[in-house]
Amino acid sequence: MKKLAENVVNLLTAESIIYVGTCGYDPNVVPVFFKQIAEDGKILIGDVFMKQTTENITKNGKISLSFCDAKTMEGYQIKGSAAHETSGPAFEQMAALVQSAMGGKLKAKGVVVVAPEQVIVTTPGPDNKKEL
Repeated sequence: MKKLAENVVNLLTAESIIYVGTCGYDPNVVPVFFKQIAEDGKILIGDVFMKQTTENITKNGKISLSFCDAKTMEGYQIKGSAAHETSGPAFEQMAALVQSAMGGKLKAKGVVVVAPEQVIVTTPGPDNKKEL
C-alpha cells in the first residue's frame, strides 16, 4: 500500500465530491460525497447508492479515484485495490459519518475500503502524469 503525501490527503479531504471509477463488465464512474482517510492510510468511501460500483469491485477489486481543486486545477488520481465491507470497524466508522451528515435520512449499506497503490498528478503543467 502506498502512503499518501500530505498535499494529496489535504486535497482529498477538502474536496466535497470525488469521482470513483470501477470496471467489471461495464465501466462505471460515480460522484462520491462520503469519504474519510483511516488511521492506517486506507481511504474509506461510504456506500449509500453504489450498486454497480460494488458489483464491479466484487468482479475485479480495482478502483480509481479522481479529484481536483476547480480554482487552482491541482488534481490527483489514485489507483488501488478495493474491498466492499458491510460490517466491522471501517463500516461502523462510515455508517456513523453518513448518519451524522444526513441527520438519519440516509444510511450506509457498506463501505468501500481502498488501499492506494498509485498516485498520479492530473494538474495541468510539467508534472502532469507524474507518479508520486
